[in-house]
Amino acid sequence: MKFLDQAKVYVRSGDGGGGAVSFLREKFVEFGGPNGGNGGRGGDVVIECVDGLNTLIDYRYQQHFKAKTGTHGMGKDRAGAHGEDAVLRVPVGTQIFEDDNETLIADMTEVGQRLVMLSGGNGGFGNAHFKTSSNQAPRHANPGLPGVEKWVWLRLKLIADAGLVGLPNAGKSTFLAAVSAAKPKIADYPFTTLHPNLGVVSIGERDFVLADIPGLIEGASEGAGIGDRFLGHIERCGVLIHLIDGTQDDIEHAYKTIRTELSTYNVQLGEKPELVVLNKVDAIAPEELAAKVKLLKKLSRQNVLQVSGVTGKGVDQVLYGVIETLDATKAAKAEALRRQTTPGWAP
Repeated sequence: MKFLDQAKVYVRSGDGGGGAVSFLREKFVEFGGPNGGNGGRGGDVVIECVDGLNTLIDYRYQQHFKAKTGTHGMGKDRAGAHGEDAVLRVPVGTQIFEDDNETLIADMTEVGQRLVMLSGGNGGFGNAHFKTSSNQAPRHANPGLPGVEKWVWLRLKLIADAGLVGLPNAGKSTFLAAVSAAKPKIADYPFTTLHPNLGVVSIGERDFVLADIPGLIEGASEGAGIGDRFLGHIERCGVLIHLIDGTQDDIEHAYKTIRTELSTYNVQLGEKPELVVLNKVDAIAPEELAAKVKLLKKLSRQNVLQVSGVTGKGVDQVLYGVIETLDATKAAKAEALRRQTTPGWAP
């Protein structure tokens, strides 16, 4: 299935059905009178978050969604049926924006979540509704109210526990393939990853979802390369795994480039917990490796993990580090919530 994380669609709710003008005329009925029924309500436009989807590819082939019009009212006080809803089924993590692509309408984060984005028009009243003691034979009815229309953007942000970031050819896809059942494209040239990949990682008795996005280059946050449009996929991650190619000469520039792009794109993204990982250590001489690890420790001010995605060396240490960071973040959030809900507590 081809990956698509953004789509623009046209939606329109249904018009309400018109009310009927009708009079009872039966041979053996002593008193006749108006009996026109009300029109049915137009269908709504509904967004539904469903399981089993991880792309918006369906909305490349269909961009227009219109709910059905309500049925008109009929004689003998028969009301029209409501129009059928137009239901847009989207994967978990989909955000709905207005036509300006900036104003957020809704964030669909849970399976089963439903949102009535546009309500259908109300049905019109039939002439029976207008019968009064002073107007016993009304000869008019209301038309149904028109539906509402708009263009909206659907933008998918994958929901993963951890995200892989780094320059092109840092070994992110190799790492993902080594720790999960995912099968990303792996080659010896830049930008082999053209869309995000997800993999479920099992370590010990724990599982977590790992996301791999295309490599970032300098200026990615401003539109350079292809990674900038995919940075949103790691905004929901609890921890970032920053992979650095240990075989390149200038690892300081590589580290600072990614850190700058993350912070420029989103300040909160730049503040996320990070594991600094020096990759491809199997291809580095011991003296050179020690110097590069020392430099990265000075730059990141934290412990630097050493791995080889090809041989598997140090991989488990990274995965356990992810679990530890996720648990610490979860515990911190629980403690903050407990303090907020504790009566009499003040910071």
